[in-house]
Amino acid sequence: MKLKHLSLSVMIMGTALGLASTQAAASGYQFGSQSVSGQGTAHANGAEANDPSTIFTNPAGLSRLDGTQLVIGGTLVVPHSEYTDNGSKNILGQPTGGGNGGTFAPKAVAAPTFYLSHKINDKITAGIGMYVPYGAKLDYGFDWAGRYALKSINLQSLNINPSISFKLDERHSFGFGVSAQYMDATLEQMADATSGINGKLAKQGLPAAAIQALGVKGDGLAHVEGNDWGFGWNIGYMFQLDENTRFGLAYRSSIKQTLNGSSTWTFNNVTNNQLTLPGFGTIGANSLGGVAKLAHPNASASVDVTTPETASANFFHQLNPKVALMGDVTWVRNSRMQQIDIKQYSTPAQGDLVLHQNWKDTWRVSFGSNYQLNDSWMLRGGVAWEQAPLQSDDQRHPAIPDSDRIWLSFGANYKINKQSSLDLAYSFIDFKNANVNYTDSCSPAGVSPTTGAACTGNGGTVKGSYKTYLQLIGVQYNYRF
Repeated sequence: MKLKHLSLSVMIMGTALGLASTQAAASGYQFGSQSVSGQGTAHANGAEANDPSTIFTNPAGLSRLDGTQLVIGGTLVVPHSEYTDNGSKNILGQPTGGGNGGTFAPKAVAAPTFYLSHKINDKITAGIGMYVPYGAKLDYGFDWAGRYALKSINLQSLNINPSISFKLDERHSFGFGVSAQYMDATLEQMADATSGINGKLAKQGLPAAAIQALGVKGDGLAHVEGNDWGFGWNIGYMFQLDENTRFGLAYRSSIKQTLNGSSTWTFNNVTNNQLTLPGFGTIGANSLGGVAKLAHPNASASVDVTTPETASANFFHQLNPKVALMGDVTWVRNSRMQQIDIKQYSTPAQGDLVLHQNWKDTWRVSFGSNYQLNDSWMLRGGVAWEQAPLQSDDQRHPAIPDSDRIWLSFGANYKINKQSSLDLAYSFIDFKNANVNYTDSCSPAGVSPTTGAACTGNGGTVKGSYKTYLQLIGVQYNYRF
């Protein structure tokens, strides 16, 4: 399974000035934090609309912002994940060997955000946002037990989101935005050359004793990468019940992209003994890596990706001069991810690499609060529960060992002067312990064991368990011109 296609479906990891690799903190491949001020309330603040980051949550909230406002922030993701193998096997039902993947998640990665708004007149406010909607970065190493399913993945993305809001009257506001989304994904997977070559030799009639005498050893490496731009839109509505209470609705469209790139194969570490057999001739030492390379030539590759749309409903209520309450419910159409089909274009032809996911739609529910401590400090807090899109252990892939999670967030806003302030946020995200029992539907020989159709894969099963938690540390600078 070339993780390339996974990277793609997971999508983006962008920023205002460049790309950043990130560990997915939200459901599926979603990064999970596009605003530090929002992070402080576990993203319950969709109807607060207190700074230009409302461009992401609800563009109608721009109508609440005066003058020209700027937000520049960054979120540091500190992951911790442990994998324990419980009997991973290759296509022949033999143990794959290898370890538990070590520290397969990076020690820390960062994702920046940028938002700018400008009030054109009493009715119209415009803005632009740049942020990371999706991201993933994992590297299990060359010799972990599940290497035939995945060695590493690096998904990066950038979303540029110009928006505009219209204030109809004192109660009703609408907002609209368009998105230009860039994705760049790289996937590496070890190729089970031993099982593949031995299987092909057996089909050609080579005796089992001769195959054993050949002593084929070593793994190949498949490297797949691709990128593309895609375009979408988002809308929002905000209703002001009174001066203390408001409600919001927001919708973000799916984005269709075709990531085009390449797949390259290397078999430099595949070795074998020399053997001469009647009817087969002499198979020279260290020659079968070249045979495997002929079966898997370098190729151009593409995969169609459709990101999930989201719909949110939220509220904000200023309970008294010091305390504000807020909440959000967000639906994500993750069921768009059913099967990812990576096509390879080469001579000789190679079968498609297919990853079955069968994801379901998911929900996130969050509640938060602000507390105005004094003229300089406002404290934030929030909690959220979020579903994973996976429906069973046999659909959990090592590229996204996802599970239901609980967010616990704390934050603060410090007012530096009349024009500027600083937001700080910390989140602890606890993932439910998860099991993986994923079986590849192909074989190293390039055919499906069940249908006989051409395909690309290793077969075998990754079987193990994950224990994961993440910490997010955010800093955001706000300036009003």
